[in-house]
Amino acid sequence: MQILFENCRLFDSTNRIFKTRSMLVEDGVIRALLRHTDARPEVDSVIDCEGKDVIPGLVDIHTHGRAGADFNNADADDLRAMAKSYAEYGVTSVFPTLASAEFDSLCTQAALIDSLKGDTDGAEFLGVHLEGRYLNPSKSGAHNPELLALPNVSELDEFVSASKLPLRISAAYELRGGDEFAEHAKDLGATLSLAHTAATYNEATELYRKHNVAFTHLYNCMPPIHHRDGGTILAALESGGFCELICDGHHISPEMVAFTYRMIGMDRLVLISDSMEATALSDGKYSIAGLPVIVKDGVARTESGNLAGSTLSLINAVENLARFANIPIVDALICATLTPARAVGLENKVGKLVPGNRADFIICSISGKKINVEEVFVGGEVVY
Repeated sequence: MQILFENCRLFDSTNRIFKTRSMLVEDGVIRALLRHTDARPEVDSVIDCEGKDVIPGLVDIHTHGRAGADFNNADADDLRAMAKSYAEYGVTSVFPTLASAEFDSLCTQAALIDSLKGDTDGAEFLGVHLEGRYLNPSKSGAHNPELLALPNVSELDEFVSASKLPLRISAAYELRGGDEFAEHAKDLGATLSLAHTAATYNEATELYRKHNVAFTHLYNCMPPIHHRDGGTILAALESGGFCELICDGHHISPEMVAFTYRMIGMDRLVLISDSMEATALSDGKYSIAGLPVIVKDGVARTESGNLAGSTLSLINAVENLARFANIPIVDALICATLTPARAVGLENKVGKLVPGNRADFIICSISGKKINVEEVFVGGEVVY
């Protein structure tokens, strides 16, 4: 099936500009980008984009759920409903994130997510992000401390056998067994991120040097930077590694978001939602991975007062970053498309509109620092 999308203001991620192009899509993949002077191929269908902005679909590599469901306990119907909800807000690629739980449950959910690959009628589940259970108990955050465990290579093999999909693992690699675990995870093709950690500056620097770790939701669930101890945060800023940021104005203040962007730029800053099941719903009582959560004024907290994920949609994170850091929205867009795709090693599949990549894109209108979504396509097919 060949479809020609004509008259597009297509976003060029390399140069961060829009170019008038036609986009040839065949069997869900971008085959060519055509200038108006290029010959038009014989196709099955032509869609006129009417000069509207066409940007890559957003890539959320850290999200626990939305629309009333949580990846830790969702069934197949829940997963499809979430996929549709992500797509409604411009997200076309998701790494469903599993919080700490009993190990057998983690394997069961990972296998279920894998079984729906290519069968969601919404955002595509590209991989699985395991955030837990290998976390530092002193920085457990909203994770149940009773469910935490030391890094375990045997468990890793079993989990990979169940999940099959590309894997991202957020863990406190400074824990006993963390180095061996990291080496084995890399051998299995996983990407790694340091999370819920009490790593010192030297430990975090060494983990980046040896294992190329990224840094999960920077600033959150790690020791604060101190003038006598730079800790994980300073190591992250200096490292050259990818740094996740929850840009909702609650997890990190706007001035700290702006500071971080100035320090690391769009090529390292990975916008994430870290969203939980209350996202796109009203305030009330919810849960994250089975832990009770109260959402008030759009902010999710555990009963003890800890932040418990967010109710943020990734497209709003893009708009917030543009406002907080006073940068063009196209620069912020990179942090939710190409940079997260690079962070999980899938930039040759998603995150930019180039020949060979999947045809995941948003037809929209951009006004100032606002993105108004009109239609969303995954694999060349409209899903919203």
